[in-house]
Amino acid sequence: MKRRKFMQLTGLSSLLAVMGKSPIASASTSEKASTKHLSSHAEVMAKYSDLSSGPKLTIVMLVYPGMFLQDLVGPLTVFESLLNRDIHLVWKDTNPLDNINNSPIPITPTTSFNDCPKECDVLFVPGGVPGTFDVMEDQEVLTFLKRQASSAKYVTSVCTGSLILGAAGLLTGYKATSNWLTLEALSKFESIPVKKRVVVDRNRITGAGVTAGIDFALVIAEKLRNKFCAESIQLYLEYDPQPPFNAGSPDTAPKEVVTFLETMFVSVKDIVNTIAKRTYKRL
Repeated sequence: MKRRKFMQLTGLSSLLAVMGKSPIASASTSEKASTKHLSSHAEVMAKYSDLSSGPKLTIVMLVYPGMFLQDLVGPLTVFESLLNRDIHLVWKDTNPLDNINNSPIPITPTTSFNDCPKECDVLFVPGGVPGTFDVMEDQEVLTFLKRQASSAKYVTSVCTGSLILGAAGLLTGYKATSNWLTLEALSKFESIPVKKRVVVDRNRITGAGVTAGIDFALVIAEKLRNKFCAESIQLYLEYDPQPPFNAGSPDTAPKEVVTFLETMFVSVKDIVNTIAKRTYKRL
C-alpha cells in the first residue's frame, strides 16, 4: 500500500511529517524509519482490525460563523482518529469562515448543504456565542439539519449546539444537556435538561460546555466501533485531564467565580430564552 494511503488510514500524517523533517536524520535514514514504522503499523492494524476498524463511516459536522473553535476541534480530533471514515465540514457554501469569535484561525467548509451526503452516521452541531443566536433562527440551516437528522444514525451536539438542535425541533421529548449557563433554555423546546457532561437519549447524544466535546466524542467512538477502539483513541490523544483548579463546574467553582460569570453572561441567558420561545412557536 502506498505511503500516502497509509497516512490517510492511520491519521498519523502529522507525526510522520515531524519524523521526516528531523534535523538529525538524513533523508534516507528518515525514509527508512518511516517505512519501518508503517510496516510495523500495518501488521498491528491487520492483527487488531476487528477491534479498531469497521464499516465506512460518514460524519457530518456543521460549521458556522461565531461558533467556538474548541467545540469543533475537540470532537474532530477524536473522529479523525477513527479508521475508515469520511468527515464533512458543512455550511451553506465552501467559502472560508474567518470571523469565528475573532479567531485568527479560519475554518473552510469542505462541503455545502446541497452537496452533503444525504445519509450519515453522525450529524454534529457545535455551539458558540454569538453564532448560536443567528443559527437558531436561520431557516436554511434548520431545514438542512431536519433533513440530515431524518436519516442520521446519531444526532449530536456540544455546548449551545443543543439549542440549535432544539430550534430545529430535534430534541422535543429528549433528554439533553448544554453549557451550564444555557441548560435550562432547553426546556423551552420541550426537551428535558440534564445537568451532566454527556447525555445519551436513544440516538440523541449531547455534550455540555466546550471541553466536554472530547468526552462526548469518545462516547460516540465506542458506539460507532467499540470500547477498545475508544480507549485506544483516548490513550493515543493522552486524554488524562488533571486541571490545576477545581472550578470547571458551577458546583465546584468558588461562589464568587460563579457569580462573576452569571453576571457577565446574564444577557446571554436572556437572549437565548427569548430566541428559544420565538423559535419554538414556529415549530
